[in-house]
Amino acid sequence: METDFPLRKIIHVDMDAFYASVEQLDHPELKGLPIAVGGGEKRGVVAAASYEARKFGVRSAMNGNLAKKKCPQLIFVKPRFVRYKEISLKIRAIFYEYTDLVEPLSLDEAYLDVTVNKKGNPSATLVAGEIRRRIHQELGLTASAGISINKFIAKVASDYNKPNGQKTVNPEEVHSFLENLDIRKFYGVGKVTAEKMYLLGIFTGKDLKEKTMEFLEDNFGKSGSFYYQVVRGIHKSPVRPNRIQKSVAAEHTFDENLSSEIFMLERLEHIAQEVGKRLKKSGLAGKTITLKIKYSDFTLQTRSRTLPYFVADPFVILDTIKELLYQEKMENSVRLLGISLSNLNTGDKKVDVPEEAVSIQLRFEF
Repeated sequence: METDFPLRKIIHVDMDAFYASVEQLDHPELKGLPIAVGGGEKRGVVAAASYEARKFGVRSAMNGNLAKKKCPQLIFVKPRFVRYKEISLKIRAIFYEYTDLVEPLSLDEAYLDVTVNKKGNPSATLVAGEIRRRIHQELGLTASAGISINKFIAKVASDYNKPNGQKTVNPEEVHSFLENLDIRKFYGVGKVTAEKMYLLGIFTGKDLKEKTMEFLEDNFGKSGSFYYQVVRGIHKSPVRPNRIQKSVAAEHTFDENLSSEIFMLERLEHIAQEVGKRLKKSGLAGKTITLKIKYSDFTLQTRSRTLPYFVADPFVILDTIKELLYQEKMENSVRLLGISLSNLNTGDKKVDVPEEAVSIQLRFEF
């Protein structure tokens, strides 16, 4: 693959059904059973589903009641995020033995730039395999990985041989890989966008590649130029360690709908305390306070206010939330409330990939 930009060796590691797998690891009696980590059948939302549950069509973000209908034998398990974070940190410790260029996306996935790595291994494929083996041997969990020249292709590839597999897309294979890819497999193309692409005759990467930049921008706005670039294997975003946090938030889904602002304020006080704890732990403060409201009919509303100063105190946050709550009359009873702080005091410093990590030959061993 000839390019006018440097190629990198990028690995995207994605843990397999992470939350559910941790529960099955800690509770052997759950192994082999369909489980859903989430709030429960009555009101909760599935945060993660084991592969045994996925066979029945149970997916993350699915309503618990619907999940139970799809899989009557489904077992609900309450999430333990402290435990998930504990294991996530151990996984990252393994990553850092190979490279300092690690960009976590969440507790269960991350990008690694191993163009120049601490092991001196020229093969990103072998590095990915070694990392996956160590995760399994040391932590008892499985991970999948995608390996390629940039973050976009690596992320798409990591889903190719799930679970517990990996896929390498070598430089000379990039174009054919993307052209033959179902458009639904393109990272960043959701259900709505995919349906719109179908109507425009775009079903594969090859179909997408045949469209001009002007056509894609006319139909998809700013995303059009992104689609135009990535289908040609162009995605210049480097792996960025120390990703800048953009917001701190907490929310709660209630067992019964709330129709009284007094009851809502009681819940919001607890949520504000949780946000305050998270801000303190991260050493952050923010200026923009947002109240999130999800009504019983699942419609979502947000109300925000930006202050002239940074705040982190939960009582100060709650004062603003009270104003936002009474800003206008509720449209319906409420099933979820959330509070977030954005416009944080994180500054704008970013850590870029060092020059020596990207100044390499165009054709090299993967």
